[in-house]
Amino acid sequence: MSSERYLVYITRSDMPECGVELLKKQCDIKMWHKPSPVPVDEFKKSIPGVNAIFCALTDKINKEILDAAGPELKVVATISVGYDHIDVAECKKRGVKIGYTPDVLTDATAELTMALLLSTSRRLPEAQHEARTGGWVSWAPTWMTGPGLAGSTVGIVGFGRIGQAVARCIKSFNTSKILYFNRSEKQEAKEIGAIKVSFDELLSESDFVICCAPLVPETKEMFNKSAFEKMKNTAVFINTSRGGTVDQNALIEALKKNTIRAAGLDVTTPEPLPLDSPLFKLKNCVILPHIGSATIETRNTMSEISANNILAALNGTNMPAELK
Repeated sequence: MSSERYLVYITRSDMPECGVELLKKQCDIKMWHKPSPVPVDEFKKSIPGVNAIFCALTDKINKEILDAAGPELKVVATISVGYDHIDVAECKKRGVKIGYTPDVLTDATAELTMALLLSTSRRLPEAQHEARTGGWVSWAPTWMTGPGLAGSTVGIVGFGRIGQAVARCIKSFNTSKILYFNRSEKQEAKEIGAIKVSFDELLSESDFVICCAPLVPETKEMFNKSAFEKMKNTAVFINTSRGGTVDQNALIEALKKNTIRAAGLDVTTPEPLPLDSPLFKLKNCVILPHIGSATIETRNTMSEISANNILAALNGTNMPAELK
């Protein structure tokens, strides 16, 4: 291991301390001093000559940033499983390694997906509002009713680690069928009892449609006007992947016109969602502030992996989670 003191830039002050402390043992640290995304101009001004950047999914790592960092930059580590905020091709061209945090947030995101699914379908935020504001007058047989999971067909778009974990959770709710759409067939699906179908078939047959797909060119706005029109008008749509997989204007229209029953979103475009967004005005839409991996244990582990990705890359050893 080299005795050289490396220079690492951390893009926000609220990165979990466990990872920051690991870096401090071998590195000198520069850090944006606020618990918010670093402004682009400040980012560019702060990174000339750094050896590593420890960033979040809110930080665009593009040619402009890479140019500002210069040739001493060896690695970019993001505290996320997604990497659509990083110009992968540009990093590869410059020999800059990329670290990310797959696997560790699978269970946390699956848990949140189920929480969002149940909150949306059983209308929990709406029911709580009624209870708090006097709408709860007495028990009523059809008041605050929503669709249950038992006996339903659930479709999962994107059947990687998170999609599979969601399917395992859903199976315990005595669903009738679990369908999935994915580029390739997944061996794990047989153990779960999930059936691979086309995208259109999944949309038309599912009572609940859950997006777990990564944001890549093929999935950008795959949930558009046409997709929502192919869904049942009783369907519930859940997105815990990336906001860019959805044509948000088309979703707003589908919810307003009752083309689908409801939507639950942990991700939007943009983030944070403006307070005047029409989505906030809809009773049949539940919105969370991108908290899919927000368990204390998961975020701490993500920070440690990010730090170890940086240290391994700088010391010439194998990174725990390198994006190839």
